[in-house]
Amino acid sequence: MRTNAEIADFVARAARQAGFDLAGIAPAGPFGEHAHFPEWIALGRAAEMRYLAARNEQGDLKRAALAHVAPWARSVIVCARNYNAGSPPPAPDTARGWISRYAWCERDYHDVILASLRSLEAQLLTFAACPIETRCYVDTGPLVERIFARHAGLGWFGKNTCLINQQLGSWLFLGVILTSLELPPALPAADRCGTCRRCLDACPTGAFPAPQQLDATRCISYLTIEKRGDIPEDLRPGIGRNVFGCDICQDVCPWTHLAALRAVDPLVDIELEPRR
Repeated sequence: MRTNAEIADFVARAARQAGFDLAGIAPAGPFGEHAHFPEWIALGRAAEMRYLAARNEQGDLKRAALAHVAPWARSVIVCARNYNAGSPPPAPDTARGWISRYAWCERDYHDVILASLRSLEAQLLTFAACPIETRCYVDTGPLVERIFARHAGLGWFGKNTCLINQQLGSWLFLGVILTSLELPPALPAADRCGTCRRCLDACPTGAFPAPQQLDATRCISYLTIEKRGDIPEDLRPGIGRNVFGCDICQDVCPWTHLAALRAVDPLVDIELEPRR
């Protein structure tokens, strides 16, 4: 019979073997960050992304607490994979439209990350050698992954609401495995943004009403990917050459620059190499 501590140690090792750069364990919550989610929805800051406001049969917001959708879950294994591809592919001129880095991959990152999660899940079930329930998600589950990532020790929330890791910056794909095992959790990472507000000041459409608050109705990523219909005229000048997503608030982050300086080869993950 494996102890929960032994299983947690195994998960950390197996996650690396499955191709992840970071892995940690968070309790099922809820956490203080979840308390702000209903207010964010009520303020209309989710824009047309109605799936974020989905409710369970009892009328509870699903993403406001994991217990609303998976009451059996006791721990959340959070894994992250670096997608920093360094410099973009050569462009003939600066007038070329910008596509967000996360979409540069030849393969859909959902498929890549999910395959690694499935591999880790299978190893976990074999190693635990006891009946447990699990479920994997890559952006498709009714939960806010970055909240669990913070409480799994993978990073802190930047003022631009992105998860920032001290070594890798914020170019991170996240995947989670819910489990009925009550595994020993990590400690949340300390906030290291200090007084810096470069991300807030750099946003050309003013999508941040306050630090760690995002108004999706003004976010370029939302406007160029999620929104249906016309983009409001007053926001069009700020969009510039962004045609699919936006990396501005991450590009100006000092932690992103430090991560790039540390990396001899920014991206060694052949599954996430950008298409040329």
